[in-house]
Amino acid sequence: MPGAVGGDAPDGDVAAHYGSISAEQRRLLEGATFVDLSHRDVVTISGPDRLTWLHSLTTQALEGLAPGTPTEVLLLSPQGRIEHGFSGVDDGETFWAHLEPGAGAPLVAFLERMKFFMRVSVADVTDDFAVIGLPGLQHRVVPRATLTDLPAELGDPVGLWAWEALRIEAGHVRVGVDTDDRTIPNEAGLLGVAVHLDKGCYRGQETVARVHTLGRPPRRLVLLHLDGSVDHLPPHGSDVVLDGKVVGFVGSAARHHELGPVALAMVKRNVPLDATLLADGVAATQQVLVDPEAGLHVRPVLS
Repeated sequence: MPGAVGGDAPDGDVAAHYGSISAEQRRLLEGATFVDLSHRDVVTISGPDRLTWLHSLTTQALEGLAPGTPTEVLLLSPQGRIEHGFSGVDDGETFWAHLEPGAGAPLVAFLERMKFFMRVSVADVTDDFAVIGLPGLQHRVVPRATLTDLPAELGDPVGLWAWEALRIEAGHVRVGVDTDDRTIPNEAGLLGVAVHLDKGCYRGQETVARVHTLGRPPRRLVLLHLDGSVDHLPPHGSDVVLDGKVVGFVGSAARHHELGPVALAMVKRNVPLDATLLADGVAATQQVLVDPEAGLHVRPVLS
């Protein structure tokens, strides 16, 4: 589109902005626009056993999922660490999953290994279908060939930076961006979002249930409010430092039209809540997203 400015990896294939960063965020809040998220991978799971099968493999309760109901899903290691994460919706015949750029092929490979005799079919359809973002941090999968027709239906697009600023404010993690290969769902605020706490057994459940019951996950997701006088956003993977020691890493950062520069970071549980941290040298205060003490037998609700 005219005026589009590309972003940085892993989002370099879509527009970061169209020249008016703060105004684009306000437009996304008000509606009548969309965001190009077509760099995300799209995977379909079809067949009569698809929901029962996904229910048995994942952290989410998917049996009986009503058509058109959006959901968040994780696949964990035996140790409870996040290996795959995707958003999706079922249309009554096919489950449409979308996930981070480049994450589709590993997900398809894993699911293919787990099919056994189930009546399911898995396919990477990224070449033919694309994801767009809508106001309210909602998603839609559309035929890729129709992307250039969408402004006539939805209004002129806004850039990914507008979407990211609102996503970070909401504390919604991107798996593989705001998480690493050691992250368990409890650390990332995903219980009750991508993890159904009342469903039956799934791989990694023991770790999730134990930490949920006893509390005190090893790390915690935090919203950093960065020093706005510094013309610099900490890049993905930057160290978060307290008193000269590395206590975490930055996942994603953005400039919010009201809050100023913000970031999501994963830090050690024992970092004091009132401590001022350094994120790639930028001073930052913390807003709690995951209570460091939360647990059924410790502190069920953050006070």
